[in-house]
Amino acid sequence: MHTDETATYYTATKKYELSFPSLENDIQAEVVIIGGGFSGIHTALELAEHGVTDTVVLEARYLGFGGTGRNGGQVMAGIGHDLDAIKADVGEDGLRTIFALSDLGPQIMRERIARYNIDADFCSGYGYLAYNARQAKTLRSWEKDFKSLGSPHEIRYVEGADVKQLIGSDVYHAGLLHMGGGHVHSLNLLLGEAKAVSEIYGVRIFEYSPALQIEYGDTVHVRTAKGSVRAKKIVWACDGFNNGIEPELHKSTINVYAYNSMTEPLSDELIKRISPIHGAYSDIRPVINYYRVTNENRLLFGSSTSLVEHIPADLKAWNRKLMLEVFPYLQDVKIDLAWGGPMASTLNLFPQIGTLPDRPNAYFVQGYSGFGVTPSQIICKILSEGILGGSDRYRLVSSIPRASIRGKDQYRALLVTLGKVMHQTSGYWHGRR
Repeated sequence: MHTDETATYYTATKKYELSFPSLENDIQAEVVIIGGGFSGIHTALELAEHGVTDTVVLEARYLGFGGTGRNGGQVMAGIGHDLDAIKADVGEDGLRTIFALSDLGPQIMRERIARYNIDADFCSGYGYLAYNARQAKTLRSWEKDFKSLGSPHEIRYVEGADVKQLIGSDVYHAGLLHMGGGHVHSLNLLLGEAKAVSEIYGVRIFEYSPALQIEYGDTVHVRTAKGSVRAKKIVWACDGFNNGIEPELHKSTINVYAYNSMTEPLSDELIKRISPIHGAYSDIRPVINYYRVTNENRLLFGSSTSLVEHIPADLKAWNRKLMLEVFPYLQDVKIDLAWGGPMASTLNLFPQIGTLPDRPNAYFVQGYSGFGVTPSQIICKILSEGILGGSDRYRLVSSIPRASIRGKDQYRALLVTLGKVMHQTSGYWHGRR
C-alpha cells in the first residue's frame, strides 16, 4: 500500500506559490544545508537573523515534501516525549534546563509570524486530554510544571463535566487547557519563512536538487546531478529522508509512519460542539491521537498504529474509526482526504543535534519522533548557536548520546512494533495509560 505524501490538507490550502530553481552550476557558500523542511529553513533563518546569509539550502524534492507538509499542525509545549529518558545523560540540572525551554517553541513561532507577516492561520488554544484517573494525575502534575515556567497564558485543569468546556467528547476524564499552545498551518509557516529568508536575507534555495555525493574536509563539497556547492560548513537536515547517504546519521533513527485525515467542511455549530476553544488536542497516551479544527471548518485527525507497525490498507477508513471513537456524532461526516508518511524516531524519542565524529564542520539535526512542528523551532535555534560558535545549551543538548539501531533496514516494522510495545509498557508506569 502506497501512502500519498503529496496530496494533503496543507498542499490543498497553501497560500504561497513559491518555486525555486534546481542547482545547475558550481557555487560556493559559507553554509550548505541539506533538506528543505522545518529543520533546514528554520536553521537558515536563524543563521540569517544573526548575520550569516551566505547560505545554500538544497531540497531533493520541493519545500515541505516531508513531515513539514503532512503533520497535525499541533503547537505543543516541550521538546521530546518523556524527558526522563535523557535524565541519565544530562542529570537533574540539565533536565531542568531543557524543561525550561518548553514554552520557547510557541514563542518563537508567534514572534516569527509577526515579524515576517506570515499567513499561517495560527490559532491559540491546546487541550491535553486524559482518559482515566491515572492520566488525570499526570495532567495535574503537568499543570504545576507548566505554571512554574511563568507563562503569561492561561493554563487550567478541568475534569468531569467541565471537560466539555474544552472538547465536545464524552470519552475523556480530564483535560488541561494551555492557551500558550494551539495550531498552525505548518506548510504556510514553512513557505512564509522561506519567502523571508530568500527575499529579505538573500539565502539561496534550490529545489529538486538532491545531494548525491559529499566530500568532507576543511571545505565541504556537495555534488548534485547538475551542480555542486563548496561550503565551510554543512548542516544535515533530512530527518526521515536521509536514505543512507550519510550512514553515520542513518543508523541512529528509524522511520515510523503516522497518518492523518481531513473531513469535509462542517457547520459552525458542529465545529463549536467539537471544539469550544477552536483549538488543537491530543491525549497523553504513549501513542497519541491528535486532532484540530481548521479555518475552513474541517476536522483534521491523526494518529499512528498503537502496537503493530503497519500501513493500513484504507487510510480513510482507519482514521475514520479512530475519529468516531472520540466523536461518534460525526458518523455521517465524510472524510475528504487521508495521507501518511514516515517520521524519523530515535531510541530515546528526543531530537538529535551535534557534529559528525571527527568532522567539526558537519552539523546535523534529526529525530523529532513525531513531535516536530514546535520543538523544531527550539532545536534549530540551539543548533544555530552551535554553528555560530557554541552555547551552554548547545553543548548540553548535543552531548546526549546517539544510539545506533541495528537491523533497522532489514527489520524496520518488527523493531518499531517492539519499540511501541515497550513504549506502551513504560507509559503505564509514567501515568500515560
